[in-house]
Amino acid sequence: MRSRITIAALALVSTAALAVSFAQSLPPGVQKKASVGGITEYAYPNGLRVLLFPNPASPKITINVTYLVGSRHEGYGETGMAHLLEHMNFIETTNGRQIKNEIVSRGAAWNGTTSNDRTNYFETVPATPENLKWALSLEADRMVNVKFTKQILDTEMTVVRNEFERGENSPQSILRERVEATAYLWHNYGKSTIGSKDDLEKVPVERLAAFYRKYYQPDNAVLVITGRLEEAATLTAVNEAFGRIPRPTRVLDQTYTVEPAQDGERFVELRRVGEGQSVVIAYHGPAAGHPDSAALQVLAGLMSGGGGRGPRGGGSSDGRLTKAIVDTHKADSAGMFVAQLYDPGLITLSAGLNKDQSLEEVRKLLIGTVEGVIANPPSKEEIERITMPMLRNLENSLSDPQSIATGALNTAISQGDWRLMFLQHDRLKDISATDVVRVAKAYLKASNRTVGYFIPDAAPERTVVPNTPDLSSILKDYKSTISVAQGEVFDPTPANIESRVVRSKLPNGMRVVMLPKQTDAGMVTGIIELRFGDQTTLAGKNAAAQFAGALLSRGTKSKNREQLADQMRVLNARIQVSGGGGGGFAGGRGRGPAGPTSAPNSAIASIAAPADKFVAALRLAVEMLKDPAFAQDEFDRIRLPRIKALENVQTEPTQLAAENLQRHLSPWKAGDVLYPMTREAQLAETNKVTLDDVKQFHAKYYGANYGVFAVTGPVDKAAVMAAATELLGSWNTSMAYQPMKAAFRQAAPLNTKIETPDKANAQFEAGLRFRLSDSDPDYPAMLLAGYMFGGPITSHISDRIRNREGLSYGANARVAIPAEGDAALLSGTVSLNPANGPKVEFSFTDELARTLKEGFTAKEVDAAKKAYLDARLVSRSQDAALLAMLASHEQLGRTMKWDEQLEQRIASLTPEQITAAFRKHINPASLTIVKAGDFKASGVYQ
Repeated sequence: MRSRITIAALALVSTAALAVSFAQSLPPGVQKKASVGGITEYAYPNGLRVLLFPNPASPKITINVTYLVGSRHEGYGETGMAHLLEHMNFIETTNGRQIKNEIVSRGAAWNGTTSNDRTNYFETVPATPENLKWALSLEADRMVNVKFTKQILDTEMTVVRNEFERGENSPQSILRERVEATAYLWHNYGKSTIGSKDDLEKVPVERLAAFYRKYYQPDNAVLVITGRLEEAATLTAVNEAFGRIPRPTRVLDQTYTVEPAQDGERFVELRRVGEGQSVVIAYHGPAAGHPDSAALQVLAGLMSGGGGRGPRGGGSSDGRLTKAIVDTHKADSAGMFVAQLYDPGLITLSAGLNKDQSLEEVRKLLIGTVEGVIANPPSKEEIERITMPMLRNLENSLSDPQSIATGALNTAISQGDWRLMFLQHDRLKDISATDVVRVAKAYLKASNRTVGYFIPDAAPERTVVPNTPDLSSILKDYKSTISVAQGEVFDPTPANIESRVVRSKLPNGMRVVMLPKQTDAGMVTGIIELRFGDQTTLAGKNAAAQFAGALLSRGTKSKNREQLADQMRVLNARIQVSGGGGGGFAGGRGRGPAGPTSAPNSAIASIAAPADKFVAALRLAVEMLKDPAFAQDEFDRIRLPRIKALENVQTEPTQLAAENLQRHLSPWKAGDVLYPMTREAQLAETNKVTLDDVKQFHAKYYGANYGVFAVTGPVDKAAVMAAATELLGSWNTSMAYQPMKAAFRQAAPLNTKIETPDKANAQFEAGLRFRLSDSDPDYPAMLLAGYMFGGPITSHISDRIRNREGLSYGANARVAIPAEGDAALLSGTVSLNPANGPKVEFSFTDELARTLKEGFTAKEVDAAKKAYLDARLVSRSQDAALLAMLASHEQLGRTMKWDEQLEQRIASLTPEQITAAFRKHINPASLTIVKAGDFKASGVYQ
């Protein structure tokens, strides 16, 4: 006994010594604060708060800065200023740093976002001391050294204005803004983050700079660093970058406006050009930190289906709103959403309708269904069905450094305290049916309601929303027990991946590829790709193929949709199945970063589950693929809204321009399986197809003998192989698979416009075909040429049209080169104000001509090679992208040696080789241009 006590005492002394040692290693003046769930907070003397969340299994590091300023903090004439400032923070610093250029040159995943309560910026890069130092230096400069000139503001203002105009094209989005503005009389939550167009256009640069100097200071920021990091070294690096910034002398005024209790039902009507109808109903609710917020999240899950805060659009199949409104064909979609904000937010119900459905009837059904929870409370099982995924959501997101830094953690910071995300997790565990009924009674009152249509009876009743709670006192001694197992340190190079891949075949020839490795939370990820048929045997089968794929997830012969969802929850599994979709625009079966896509000759199941439950999840996924129920009511539920949607007159410029360009440049001819059909042709096929056609298609075409099964994670290889053999090894299709290879076809150049009245945003689309496949010697050069011409935000097209000329929020171009066939494509897309159409068209064609004439410089080639290869490395560190690559390689008969050789060829390219390839394959005389917008009202192209 004495020896055990001695050992324990020594252990305590050792632990204490380590703690003292770490404390002594902190930079001067830095204090260690709260530590919850593996996340630790540090306070710096200048007011900066730093959160560290180490994950040695990740090959990346994410640096996120959250500033506690959003649209809530804007004053009169300042609407949209926080968001406009976000854009300015990507341009230039007073010491000459070109921010976007630097970020892109690092191959970083990056973005900035603005919301009601905060603005954040992040970069995710390979985890190296150099990258950490660079990112911290950049963010420190962006905090206090952003350059403000009228010229820069004038250019970026028009970019932001075009983002505003893009939003104006969506009646559904504008209806939400109108409802929010009607619900809030005084609080800034009634003003949209994008702001007023007039404020954007008129804001003086001096006022914007003053707003920046007021809020962009260390005492108003939280720096979050996640991923592979060493804490002491990271804190030192933070001190070196941010420690030089003094604590500001100004004192920030806290917002104090409180929205009074609403004193009657309010109504708003929106009339605009658009497709379909919408209804939105909003109630005032509590702040995210209030205990009632958790019960309202459960109520939203009960209404929308599944876990979480509820979707903004349609709910899932097991939600009460879906069953009451969508399944009865009263509306096409319905859902519930609870805003989680610093101050009291809105509880929102919404539904989307076709032109023949009744807004008034759906309004009554929305209200009746959500209020019905008072008379028909949820069972304990229903509540668990909702809360289980919500509880796991935080646990799962903690295994993804970028996701937690820019998602839940970023949100909780804006809500008042980063520890709130753990407190909300704990509160959810204790929610009962009594809580759900109580909050429904408290908040879902007619006097607290605002209704919007795309009008109204009010009963004089009041709802007093509780004040924002004091989170400091609530969380003073708070502890959390969340723990997530971390994966191995994995090197995502092609050589290392290939050395660990295990390949085999099932008895029927289906190929199997496994990549055993330890993953965060012990998750195993798999993908099943089925291939069948060819250009001849699939002719005229598009509709049957599409509906067969769409019905796979809507019940099997032994389980309905709800039972499938319940089984996935029990297994903690995510299973998605699809099949039969796709078109011919890409000109072949080339794979991009997005991974596999469903086509008429394929079906796909993706699976993610804990290692000990993966085989059970695999069985469920195969059951969904092999034994769908094909119920008549489910078929009608998909088909009827599809018919109504196709019957609507198309008015959206983005879709009109893209579809017209796709058809003109398609290497396929009308009648071919992959030809992009017109809406009229799609409608005819949809009207004609029957459930028997769908059943016959599945019975005749589906089978595994031409497919691929790929899996990665802590795999029990023997058990998975045995299950795959049992489930897939004798499931065959007699419809032999042959890839549909698109042969190059020269399309005559075309320049056309489409008028779309009453649309604030226009769309410019351009493209040309050229002959090339990914086996051609010029493939690496054309990949990099396409990347430099139109890929990142610093590319030729984006830099000119967006960054320098300020004509668009989004301007890009890309090169798509197929693996099968040789119909390659150069395409470009630009969103714009209709009045800027001629300028955008000139800039795009002129930049193409200039690039062909002047070529690519050695400096941009060196930067592009590094960024492009780093981006490929980061992509391979994601299991889903890696699986898609492995499955594609199996279909094409390739190993990771192909990627290794490709990257070696890219690394050895010279500017002369890239320029020569671009000039050889790109003929500007072949360019087709399609633009769609309200050009008549703008007085252009007339």
